[in-house]
Amino acid sequence: MKQVSLSAFFFAQLLTASLAQTWCGKHYMSSQSVVVPGGNFPLPAVSKDPLLAFRCAPAIRPYLAEDASSPAAILIDSPVVYYEIAGAKVVNFAAGPVSNAGLDVTIRLNGRTLASGPVPLNATAYELPFGLESITPQMAAYNLSCEATYSGYASAQTFSATTTLFVLPNPTTGSVTKMDLRTGALLAKPATGMGGAYEPVFPIGFYTSFNYLATNLSVIDELKEQGFTIIHPVPIFNNLTALNMVIDRMQEVGLYLMYDMRFTYMNSTSVTEQVNSIKNRPNLLLWYTGDEPDGTSDPLNATTIAYDLIYHLDGYHPVSLVLNCRDYYWSSYTAGTDVIMQDVYMVGNNVTFSNEWNTTCTPNFGDCGCDNCVSISAGDTAAVPPNSTLPAGYVPANSGVGTYFDISERVASFKNRLKVMGWERTKAVWTVPQAFGGDGEYWKWAPTGEEWVVQSIMGINQGALGVIPWDDPTPADIKASASAFAMSLPKTTPFLFDPAAVRTTYVVGGASIATWRTRTLTLVLATNTNYVGQTVSWEALGLKGVGVTIVFTAGSAETSSDGFTLGSIGSGAFVVNA
Repeated sequence: MKQVSLSAFFFAQLLTASLAQTWCGKHYMSSQSVVVPGGNFPLPAVSKDPLLAFRCAPAIRPYLAEDASSPAAILIDSPVVYYEIAGAKVVNFAAGPVSNAGLDVTIRLNGRTLASGPVPLNATAYELPFGLESITPQMAAYNLSCEATYSGYASAQTFSATTTLFVLPNPTTGSVTKMDLRTGALLAKPATGMGGAYEPVFPIGFYTSFNYLATNLSVIDELKEQGFTIIHPVPIFNNLTALNMVIDRMQEVGLYLMYDMRFTYMNSTSVTEQVNSIKNRPNLLLWYTGDEPDGTSDPLNATTIAYDLIYHLDGYHPVSLVLNCRDYYWSSYTAGTDVIMQDVYMVGNNVTFSNEWNTTCTPNFGDCGCDNCVSISAGDTAAVPPNSTLPAGYVPANSGVGTYFDISERVASFKNRLKVMGWERTKAVWTVPQAFGGDGEYWKWAPTGEEWVVQSIMGINQGALGVIPWDDPTPADIKASASAFAMSLPKTTPFLFDPAAVRTTYVVGGASIATWRTRTLTLVLATNTNYVGQTVSWEALGLKGVGVTIVFTAGSAETSSDGFTLGSIGSGAFVVNA
């Protein structure tokens, strides 16, 4: 990457953004008219008949030549739905409960049967094993055809789907990041490059100023000691010697790299130079292309063009991006990524009236720094932060005070859209908590450390498998809380990464709670979005509260034989006997 070309491209991007005068496709200046932005995700039509959404995907992406003697599997999903989602077809059921019916499934590669077996209806990630020995490793993907026959009616019905299978040659240098498509977890060897087994990685670490890192490499050592697993250096990388020193130190201490091409991802020459320069780094975990491309209305095919080029040049590491808009050409931008992130920033700003532009924000107009976010409910004094400017005891409708539930709604909506598109196996969702504020823009103050934890848990409870806050340097209390949370993750992530664990979500008062149930133990991850205490009974979660172990707390969190109590903006993680 040449410094001059990168700088020129950066300023061209700034000029383009300034001339566009839209955000998420919406006008936001008082001198502009209201124009419906369009680009909404189409809601699937309701079906009066049951539909089978038959889908298949490899359990791991990619497999390697060295995996030839290891178990491999194709995952089958066979949900029966009443919405016209991708690939869903009417299924005629036999008399009797649906659960008693089943499918005969065959997986073929180039006309040859790779795997086959019975699969129940309404199965999730049902594994059909196969062998890799007879498949020649190559950089190009293999195309698999999946066929299911349902014979429970007068005549047999056939359902089909396709997927891609990557069986790559062993790399001669560098690293490989696999994705476990049963859970969405990333699998990698240790970031030091000194060898070791593939293990699930929960990426937690900040978008971080490159100059902050480059001018003091000891910061990298501190981040490792604080429990973080990844650093996302933010360009411009205008000193390649310093960049190499930063990445080298990250590798030495064992921190993964999330490599950012936000300003150049639409420049194929620059992407080629950067990918070829970085792809053999032992600590590279994944690439990052579009930074809020929906906000700036980048070309709808831009992320896909970059994605295809990166896979052509590399193929051993997934691609990520972050979307800022609630609903603006979501499927077009998401088509070009493996990891989709969301960045709802609702702390310290007015989410319904723009402090920056002195205009209201609606679904068709305005930029409040939190796209289509909503205010806390009228009268909900418990959800008002202590530094709010609202009169004590008074919460009108559209108060502008943001709700943490916008974070969970955004992650959940992304997950739901993946299901509608048929991408729920092949793409994962991460979350970007707000770790800044008081900088003179929309956000008048930064979150507290406890509020940062609330944001993170709101995302994880809906299925986010990575936490990448914006940004570092960050206030000391956020860093301390983020470090404590990161240090606790080895005790909680085994539940998040267990394919057999069943996640269930609850809302009790102002508390967001998720449970991950295994055969013998249950993880309870809970956070209180209110600024008053909240008590939750074990019974409300279907638990007896036996054998409770506290593995993390932020703020006040206490347990009893009957349940647990979270103080103002308190959070806790508990492991309980199932």
